[in-house]
Amino acid sequence: MSRKKKSEGVQSTRQLMGIESIEDYCIATRMGDLVFFVIKPTNISVLPDSGVTARIYALLNVVKGLAEIEMLALNSKESFEDNKRFYASRMETEELPALRRLLEQDGSHLDRIQALMASAREFYIIVRLRNEKESEVFPYLSRIEKTIKDNGFSVARAGEQELKRMLGIYFEQDVTTEQYEDYDGDRWVIVGE
Repeated sequence: MSRKKKSEGVQSTRQLMGIESIEDYCIATRMGDLVFFVIKPTNISVLPDSGVTARIYALLNVVKGLAEIEMLALNSKESFEDNKRFYASRMETEELPALRRLLEQDGSHLDRIQALMASAREFYIIVRLRNEKESEVFPYLSRIEKTIKDNGFSVARAGEQELKRMLGIYFEQDVTTEQYEDYDGDRWVIVGE
C-alpha cells in the first residue's frame, strides 16, 4: 500500500468527532453549527419545595418556548480513585508508622476534595443553526439568551476557549487544563523566527 493511501485513512481528532471547526461562538459540524449557552446552576438543595417547583416551571418555559434547543449536563469533577488505591496499597506495604500516617492523611485529603467537588456539574443549552443567514444569527442568538435570562437563569454564550474546555471535559474528563491549544505544542511556536 502506498504512503498516500495510508495517510488518506488517518483522521484528525476533530474529524473523528465530526467537528469541522471551532469558531469564537460555535462548533461547526456537518449537521449545522452548535451554539452553546452556559447555564449557571442553582443550588436547589437550599430552596424550599415551592422554590424547586418554580425552578422546574421556569426551565419548562424555556424548553417550551425554544423548540430547537438541546441540553447537555457535564460532570466536571476529577476522579481520584487511582490515587486513593495507590495510597491504600502503599500503606499496606509501608513499615514506617510516620509514612503510613502521611499516606492516610493524603487519602483523607483526596476524600475531602472529592466531596467538595461532588456538585461540580455544568449545564448547557445547545442551539443548532442550520442555513441561517449570517446577518440573522446574532440577533437570533441574542433573543434566545434573553428568553433564558427572562426565566431567571444566569446564562452566557460560550466562547472558543469555553467550547474547547467543554469538549475536553466531555471527551477526556480534563478539568485542569487552563488554556487549550489548536495544535499540540502551539504555545511554543515563535512566529517570525
